[in-house]
Amino acid sequence: MEDVKHNVQSWERYPRVILFDGVCNFCNATVDFVIQRDPKQKFVFGTLQSEPGQQILQINHFDTQDFETFLYLENGKVFTKSTAALKVAKELTGMWPLLYVCIVIPRTIRDMVYQFIGRRRYQWMGKRDSCRLPDEKDRTRFV
Repeated sequence: MEDVKHNVQSWERYPRVILFDGVCNFCNATVDFVIQRDPKQKFVFGTLQSEPGQQILQINHFDTQDFETFLYLENGKVFTKSTAALKVAKELTGMWPLLYVCIVIPRTIRDMVYQFIGRRRYQWMGKRDSCRLPDEKDRTRFV
């Protein structure tokens, strides 16, 4: 299965969108991590549980209840799993863009590592009762 899925026209006005599991503490910590390393505010965020997030999941034939990945939309194209994570890392400050060299590792191998972490994320860090609400200073970054 190709990483790039159908275009999602309603999100095309945002060059870089990260859609994440809003009740997952690991995912929320990852969003905080990205925000801290994105001083130019290249990324905006949304939850997979939101109506637009659910529509994107449906259009791209992903499960709308059990999330196996976050989605990274770049100029209307959807990326998943390790490819999505590496594309996000490439845009961060510090040494994080160096991780992008891992893109040369076959996707099946990269995704096995991604899935190992993904399957244990609730076990390791738990989950919230409801989706994250952004604080006042980050509210404009959430769509």
